[in-house]
Amino acid sequence: MTKPQITLHLCAPRGFCAGVDRAIQVVEEALRRYGAPVYVRHEIVHNRFVVETLKEKGAVFVEELDEIPETEQPVIFSAHGVAKRVPEAATARNLFYLDATCPLVSKVHKEAILHERRGREIVLIGHAGHPEVEGTMGQLEPGTVTLIETPEDARAFTPKDPENLSWISQTTLSIDDTAEMVEILKERFPSIAGPQKGDICYATTNRQEAVKAVAPTVERMLVVGAPNSSNSRRLREVAERSGCPKAMLINRAAEIDWADFDGVSRVGLTAGASAPEVLVEEVVAAFRERFDLKIELVTTAEEDITFLLPRALRDQAAA
Repeated sequence: MTKPQITLHLCAPRGFCAGVDRAIQVVEEALRRYGAPVYVRHEIVHNRFVVETLKEKGAVFVEELDEIPETEQPVIFSAHGVAKRVPEAATARNLFYLDATCPLVSKVHKEAILHERRGREIVLIGHAGHPEVEGTMGQLEPGTVTLIETPEDARAFTPKDPENLSWISQTTLSIDDTAEMVEILKERFPSIAGPQKGDICYATTNRQEAVKAVAPTVERMLVVGAPNSSNSRRLREVAERSGCPKAMLINRAAEIDWADFDGVSRVGLTAGASAPEVLVEEVVAAFRERFDLKIELVTTAEEDITFLLPRALRDQAAA
């Protein structure tokens, strides 16, 4: 039987960003140098496949430090960042910890601390409950940072001193996600201080720009990524806002509902910043089994950014 034809428009950039790649390297290098177990607080990145793969290598994932027994083995903090109480608690227990926080998230932490030192009230644009937001707000005392999630929040916000305000943002939100709230805040409080450069992660921007280029030309868009991955969910939303009739977020190929592709000839494919390329390849292979497949690569940016490993791991390498 002749297979139906389909063209897969493969977005680039897609998948792992430098911060995610670094965080996974931290766990793998710690396992190589110190052996198993290596303890990791929270998911190192928001991807179940990555977490399960690291578990098989000897990583033990916990929600809080009190789940870790007395040990000299490394304890690793996730790429999303942690509140200051976490390293303080690790130090109090004499735990050897490695901080895998993405350097771009660490930059936002430093901005929050600097604004606080200058006496400014701080507004954080982000999503409640996201680990990055909890980590950023947790750099300062409770009540110091006000979370703004929606334009309605921005309109309703009442500062203590309208002339002494600053704003920061969750890195994995898109420019589109933050723009309306930033404009409302600037209109209401013209003197509000913002980041010297936008806090939106380069990888978030690049992946969304690739989706924007592909979405108007395809009938379906598949985003490989976890449902708890903020940047992956945004990619699906961006695809539909940009003209794709239907965009779907999947963990991996087994979740594809093939009925959605009956009569479809053009499909876009991308992956969130915490999704490994092997899962994209798995989706491509599943399409090749069912269709006469043509692949077109759509590249909107080149990425060559890398981040150094934490100093403790670098020092070990030099010794």
